[in-house]
Amino acid sequence: MPHIQPLFTKQVELNFINGIPLLSFREIPQQLIRDTLKRCFDIIVSSLILLLTAPLWLAIAILIKLDSDGPVLFRQERIGKNGVPFFIYKFRTMFTNAPIFHSSPSASNDARITKAGRWLRKTSLDELPQFLNVLEGSMSLVGPRPEMGFIVNGYNELCRQRLRVKPGITGIWQISTDRTREIHEDISYDLFYVANRSLFLDVLILLRTIPALFFMKTC
Repeated sequence: MPHIQPLFTKQVELNFINGIPLLSFREIPQQLIRDTLKRCFDIIVSSLILLLTAPLWLAIAILIKLDSDGPVLFRQERIGKNGVPFFIYKFRTMFTNAPIFHSSPSASNDARITKAGRWLRKTSLDELPQFLNVLEGSMSLVGPRPEMGFIVNGYNELCRQRLRVKPGITGIWQISTDRTREIHEDISYDLFYVANRSLFLDVLILLRTIPALFFMKTC
């Protein structure tokens, strides 16, 4: 992936062993103040959003129950920071007989998606319960999207750099034009975030996420 090389000159070290070039990643120093500020920011923003959207949760729950049988919330195991699994929460958008671990729908006419689910996915309201994940500490507002275990099992050393930080509700990939591709098909956005993360960058990404939801959500 030569297009990401300029981004990691401070984190990547090139060594030669018997004439064979080997890439190694220098440890990114933990910044306690940065991480503490990020956690406080996550808690404050998530709490405000959950409080302001409480009536919307009730309306969505009623819509889901009227539209199809099954629970309101969908829970699925994903892989988080340092490879630790956790359960991600979403509003259910598919029928209960849909496979739990399968590729995500790429079109609005996917037979697995309910009528209410099409609207929830188009508006991204299906991801609203993930603010509960942020409050419990398994996710952050901004970070790489959490993948399913069978995808992470196929990661190489470079891809595993995504697991150095908490997964997020949104990130650079989500506001990019490459959102139509699978996350693991182009990880340069996530690797850039891991190497350059800051509270200021988080705020910029969050501000860009709102318009991106309207112009780039397809299903």
